[in-house]
Amino acid sequence: MNNYVILTDSSCDLPASLAKELDLTILPLSYEVGGTTYQNDLEWSTMPSSQFYQLLREEVSAKTSAVSVGAYVDVMEPILESGKDILILSFSSGLSNTYQASSIAVTELSAKYPERKMYAIDTLCASLGQGLLVYHAAQLKKSGMEIGAVRDWVEQNKLHLCHWFTVADLNHLKRGGRISGATALLGTMLGIKPVMHMDDEGHLINVSKARGRQAALKALVDRMETTAINPADQYVFISHGDCYDDAQAVANMVKERLGVKDTLINPVGPVIGCHSGPGTLALFFFGTTR
Repeated sequence: MNNYVILTDSSCDLPASLAKELDLTILPLSYEVGGTTYQNDLEWSTMPSSQFYQLLREEVSAKTSAVSVGAYVDVMEPILESGKDILILSFSSGLSNTYQASSIAVTELSAKYPERKMYAIDTLCASLGQGLLVYHAAQLKKSGMEIGAVRDWVEQNKLHLCHWFTVADLNHLKRGGRISGATALLGTMLGIKPVMHMDDEGHLINVSKARGRQAALKALVDRMETTAINPADQYVFISHGDCYDDAQAVANMVKERLGVKDTLINPVGPVIGCHSGPGTLALFFFGTTR
């Protein structure tokens, strides 16, 4: 019944130790800094997170690379040859071609391994939002749930995975085409911080503005208070762009205000960090609506 593997990509931003504990298979994505291409694994083995974010602060050019279908095939085929099925939970199609590549790989390999089950899911999630969805899928697998039932649970619950975040430097969003140059300039001058979320199509949407960093952090928790489902019973994930103290402050707020018992804090990985920049702070939880 449990003869299957959960495969996700490194934009899930889970701690490497937790991914190992959950028995996940991770497809590393890649990114480029200063003209050099690096592999994004969960261990940050090619470049420590502190170094990566320092280079961004120094305005060294950084960008991401599209994943190939071949990269998926290379990871998937040995699993299929071993007699196991595969459930793929991919980075949001609203931000990346990762889901598209995984779907093509499934189509190609299904013809070669017709006896195997392969499902590719567009999580419509990113960073530890994707990681939190993967975490729950892995827990269901551990409980004995078969692959089709886990697939159905993910499809039914992914749009309840709330992503609320803010950034410290609007210029990174400007370079990524998320906001205009005029908005970035004016916002920087006025100390305006965006409060953003991931919509139902997996895109990043600017919802509101806060005057100053602390007001923006509080606004994230306000959003959780409004929509969270039984927050005291949730495992809440928080990711950050080299601003651990702010992440801990948000963790303290959700514990004090909402009774949350357990939080996980981990850095935003380089694939997303290239676009969001240092000082990004994101809060992930299950809610009635995104």
